[in-house]
Amino acid sequence: MLNGTLRIAAAAILGLGLAAGAAHAQEVPAAGTSPRIDAIKKAGQLRVGVLSNPPWLVENTTGSGDAWAGPAWTLAKEYAKRLDVKLVAVNVSHETKVPVLAANQVDMTISPLSVTKARKEVVDFVTYSKTSLCVFGRADNPKVKDAKSVDDFNSPEVTVAYFTGGGEENWVKERFPKAKLRGVSSAGTAAPVEEIMARRADVTPINRIPWIALNKKVKGLAALPHGNNCQDSAEAANEIGLAIDKNQPAFLAWLKSVSDPMLPALQAEEERIVSTM
Repeated sequence: MLNGTLRIAAAAILGLGLAAGAAHAQEVPAAGTSPRIDAIKKAGQLRVGVLSNPPWLVENTTGSGDAWAGPAWTLAKEYAKRLDVKLVAVNVSHETKVPVLAANQVDMTISPLSVTKARKEVVDFVTYSKTSLCVFGRADNPKVKDAKSVDDFNSPEVTVAYFTGGGEENWVKERFPKAKLRGVSSAGTAAPVEEIMARRADVTPINRIPWIALNKKVKGLAALPHGNNCQDSAEAANEIGLAIDKNQPAFLAWLKSVSDPMLPALQAEEERIVSTM
C-alpha cells in the first residue's frame, strides 16, 4: 500500500491529469470532427435563437451595451469567443424556438427551455439551471403561518387554488390529493393571487422566479418551502438549458465541456438578476 506521502503525491498527479484533460476537452474540436462546428466557423457566426425569459435571458432595451444579458447569453458569448466567430441573435417565438433547430435556422436556441420528455426526443440539452415551484398564501392565515413544510397543505382542511389548464394543474392534483382543490380561469397573472387575497383559497403554487416580483408587489404573503425566499425549492423541479438539434454528439460534448466549469459563474449571474426583479 502507498504511504501517506505517496498517496498525496499520487492524488496531486491525478488532479493535474484531470485538469489537463478538462482543459483539453474544452478545446474546439478539429476540422472534420463536428460538421456543425465546421459550418459555424465557415460562416463566421454562431446563430442563436433568442426570446426573453428572465432571469436566464433578459433583453436589454436601454440602447447601450449588449442587446441581451443573463446566464444563457453569457454562455453563448463564451461559445462564440472560443469558436472565434460573431454571435448573431435570431428572434424566435414560443412556437418556433424548437422547430428552428431542425430547420437549420439557428445553431442553438438559447431562449431558456425546460427539459421535457417530448423535447428530449427532438433536441439535446445543455443544462445550467432549474425551475421549481413554491406554494404561497396569506401570511396571516394560520394554515400558512403554522405550516412547517409543503406537506402540511395536503389536508382536507386546506383549499389549494390553481389555474385550470396551467402547467401546475397536474402537479397540484398529485401533490395534494387530500386537499380541497379549486380550479380557476387564468387571469393573465403568474398565479391566482386573487383567490388567496379574497380568502377563497388558502394556498396556490407559483414558479420560484415570478414569486420574487409578486412578493415585492403584494404585501402580506408567505411562501414555502422556507429559506432563501423559495429559490432553493425542489418542488416540481425541472432542469433549464439551451438546446441543439439531435444527432450532433461531438458538438454537444464540446458545448458541455465549456459550460460545466462555468456553472458557478452562471448561477451567480442568475442570482444577480433575480435580486433585481
